[in-house]
Amino acid sequence: MISQEYLLKHAKAYGFDLTSEQLEQFDCYAKFLVEWNEKINLTAIVQPDEICIKHFLDSLLLLSIMEVPQHARMIDVGTGAGFPSVPCKIVRNDIQLTMMDSLNKRIVFLQQLAEQLHISADCIHSRAEDGGKQSKYREVFDIATARAVAHLRELSEYCLPFVKLGGYFVALKGFDIEQELEESKKAIKLMGGEIQRIEKIVLPGENKRGIVVIKKISQTPTRYPRISAKIKKQPLQ
Repeated sequence: MISQEYLLKHAKAYGFDLTSEQLEQFDCYAKFLVEWNEKINLTAIVQPDEICIKHFLDSLLLLSIMEVPQHARMIDVGTGAGFPSVPCKIVRNDIQLTMMDSLNKRIVFLQQLAEQLHISADCIHSRAEDGGKQSKYREVFDIATARAVAHLRELSEYCLPFVKLGGYFVALKGFDIEQELEESKKAIKLMGGEIQRIEKIVLPGENKRGIVVIKKISQTPTRYPRISAKIKKQPLQ
């Protein structure tokens, strides 16, 4: 479906020398995504070249901006169609991946996608605020990530409880992130996080991405995360 040469060329420009096997996996991913998108709403991006840039390459930026340890435990919170974590898993198969989403239909898609791509992943049907309270998920991950439209303030409350001390929450956000960062400082601190850096990257076609890297420096208080209604109605500010 996708032009493997097109993906290979652009991936190389960002430091990724994809193997033929990985290119086949990305091609399979694109086909499976478009096929399932006719049954459930997964993405508005269905053109092959746009999938390559706006989904695949965009997701791989996570690996380009930080060193992910071998066999790192990663959780993708509100993962949707598997971005950014599945492209990262394709390139770094050693990553121990957990994907969490509140919609069971998406979890079914992800389970079948993992089978199609021959990758191992735990696909968990749960709301982030519920999962973050469970001992088997709380403060055990090296990396939590989310590529979502939610405000960083709320995302921090959802995601930082999953991260162990010394680990990282990596949020894929919009390019102009400064005001949102300022509004999120209290929430990040309360959750035990500290902003390490912000990366701004321009992708082909003037697609822009801002990435916020937050380090977990202290434990998240047990009262967090709160229930979703409180997170939305009483933001930490």
